Order: sequence, then structure tokens, then C-alpha cells
Amino acid sequence: MASIFSRHCIMKPFFFILVTVLSLFYACTASKIPHYKFNQKTAANHLQQDIIVLKKILEANHPSLYWYTPKDSIDVYFSQAIHSINDSLTEIGFRNKLSTIISNIRCGHTVVRASKNYADAAENSRYPLFPLYIKTWGDSMVVYGNLFTKDTVFKRGAIITSINGFANKQLLDAMFQLISTDGYADNFKSQVISNNFSLWYKLAFGVDSSYRVGYIDALGNNKTTTIKNFIRVKDTINRKKNITITKPVTPPIVPKKPSKKQIKQQQLLAKRSLIIDTATNTAFLHVATFSGKLQPFLRQTMRTITKKNIENVVIDLRENTGGRVDNSTLLTKYFIAKPFKTGDTIAAVIRNIQYKKYIRNAYFYQVAMQVFSKKMADGRFHKRSDEVHFYQPKTKKHFNGNIYLLQSGLSFSAATLFVGSLKGQNNVTVLGEETGGGSYGNSAMFIPTITLPN
Repeated sequence: MASIFSRHCIMKPFFFILVTVLSLFYACTASKIPHYKFNQKTAANHLQQDIIVLKKILEANHPSLYWYTPKDSIDVYFSQAIHSINDSLTEIGFRNKLSTIISNIRCGHTVVRASKNYADAAENSRYPLFPLYIKTWGDSMVVYGNLFTKDTVFKRGAIITSINGFANKQLLDAMFQLISTDGYADNFKSQVISNNFSLWYKLAFGVDSSYRVGYIDALGNNKTTTIKNFIRVKDTINRKKNITITKPVTPPIVPKKPSKKQIKQQQLLAKRSLIIDTATNTAFLHVATFSGKLQPFLRQTMRTITKKNIENVVIDLRENTGGRVDNSTLLTKYFIAKPFKTGDTIAAVIRNIQYKKYIRNAYFYQVAMQVFSKKMADGRFHKRSDEVHFYQPKTKKHFNGNIYLLQSGLSFSAATLFVGSLKGQNNVTVLGEETGGGSYGNSAMFIPTITLPN
């Protein structure tokens, strides 16, 4: 959309495409619906109208709409969603239909989010929870936590085989269709579900009062048992008038409230950190995001690594879902051995944004497109300055030792660009799982928000 740039070109080991694209956030606006009620329903004809509008917006603006899924298939997904709405739906019900369409585009930057009204209402709602924390990979499901702490059956490591009669594959397929990722990188979806199985189960199957769970016991036997929902209860103060306290009560020790500075430091530590192991002469660099003001930290990190004559650097990107390309580019400069580009082709399918009234800040994106893009022979609008520009490796504080890159299914967008640039370098070892984001081509940079009319 707004930045519908697409990067093309064949480089030596791989085909690299970066596209500036649209991310879809359903009704994610600052405005609120007066007298909004949690899980209120919207008329079927209004929802059908929203899907029709969405299809037009994507067809006019999205730069990678048909990269993985042909047009006739995308048309079928939209048509099926429209004809499946025969009655009014709650926001979750409608969101699931939109998410199923969007996930089939296979663009990780195009997603469906809850409306602000719904998000605010959900935050104050203590709905029942499926009680098990479950790690998923492939068709396997294993318990790693339980809200019922005294449960003796579903302990850490328990293997799940079914829930309410649905086998693992059926459960995961239903949840997977609600999650967007680049291409066929299902490992990302698996990680997302593992981080909040209860939420994704609720979105896909709703809330039940109890669950019939199949599992394998310690002897390897297939068994089934029933577990109840976990009901979250608000903290309350006992205010009964007839209670008499007969002995002094020692007041609880209330920990000192952290200062704003301390809170900020903890938040930054969760996003990035550097640990030096002097025994192995190894630096462990944890970068959980490329967003924000990361560059001062990266410069200080390289000063420390250089000063201490570090021989090995481990860069942990397993939680890094992306962020600013200039931050990932700076980090690349410190470790790469040769000049590099962030992409070979950066192109948009349009310059004038269509359906502006549904797109937040559409005029800002359009001005940027007018200023920075140029129509080329292929009919697309290219950002030539980035297509031809080579970034040079740093000469000062450049690291030439052993580099180990850790990636996971959650590694996305700018994080995969960083790994993709260094992959194949003779002092670089890439470890971990398949990433969720595609380094050879993705839709990113300008990420506008669409607000559907109803």
C-alpha cells in the first residue's frame, strides 16, 4: 500500500525482494463507538460490505497480493467469506473470517487486529481460560505450565493428543488459519500459539466450561480426562463487619515502587543487552527488536567488544520481530565483510494511494511516494536511491572474529534482513529454526492502517 515498494533482482546466492507494503489492522482506530458493548454483534450486510471494501483496497494497493496465492484463489477466499455470513456476528467471529482471508495472502506484515473498543473491553473482562500452557511444533503438543498448580496429571512435559475430540493437527490447523506469516513459514505460527495457547484456542473454538483432553501417561498409554476452565478472580478485600481481629497483625512489607528511570532500564534490558563471558572470550548480544533508539547501544556495544578483544560474538535474534531497517543496517556494517544493499528491487505497484478515506495517514504516505519513487519500465514505482546504494562495512570497531547468529520462528522482517546479509560469510554460523519472516522478499517499511467502514 502506501509503501508498496518491491525489491527484485538476482544476487549471487539468493533472490532478494523487499516490498513496502500494507499491514491491515481491522478497525484499529483512536475513535470509539459510543455505548460499545463487549461482544456486541454487527448486521450481516454491514460485514459483507466491509469485506467487499477490503478486497478493493488490497487489490488497488497491496504490492505482493499474489506472490504466493494466485488471484483466482484469493477471489475464492473473499467470495467464501462473504457468502458464509448469513447472520450478525460478534467482532471475534468477523475477525476470524477476515484473518482466514488475510493469512492466505501469506504476507507477514498484513494482519488483522482487534478494534480499540474491543481491546479496551477485553482488558477489563476476566473471561475463563483454558488452563494449560502448551508448546507446539509440527503436530506435537506438550504441556509446559498449568494454571491449576495442584494438578497431578498435566505436569510439565505431559504429551497432549487431543482436545474435545479434535486431534492435534485439527486443532493447530484451525488456529494457523488465523495467523499471518511470510510464505509457508509455519514455525512462526507455532511459536505464536505456544506463547498464548489459551488465547488462540479461544479465538478458534470459543470458551467451554470443561475440556476433554487426550494425553499419554507415564507408561505410554493413551488416556483421556476432563479439566475445567480456570476462572480468574479479582483481588478483593474482606469487608465483613462481624470479623474481629484478636491479635496484632504485622503489616506486610510493601516493596518500594521502582522509579520511572528503573522501569525504563528494565524495559530496555528486555529489548537489548550485552553480556561478556571472559572465560571463553565471548560476547552475548541479545537484540529483541530493531525498533526505537537502538544505535547508541549498538555503538557502545562495539566499543566494548573492541576494547576487550573479544574473539566470539553470539547475536541472539530469536525474539526479534523486526523494526527499523536503519538499525539492522548499522549492526550489519559492524559484522559484514563486504559492501551490501538492503535490497535489490524496491518497488510499489502504485504511487497514488487508492481509497484514502479508509487508510490512516494516507496523504503522508502518498507524499512520500511522490517524492521518493520513480516509474520504471516494468510499470512499477521504484525507490532507486536504495536500489543502487551499497553500504560499506565499518572500518572502526569492525568485528572479524567468529560470529554466531541465533534465529527462531519469531525472527521477522529487519531481523531476517540482517541474517540474510551475513549468511554464507565464512566466519558466520547461523543456528536455530526457520524464521517467520522472509529475507529474500517481504512487504514492509510503510505499514498503513485500514479502518473498515462498519
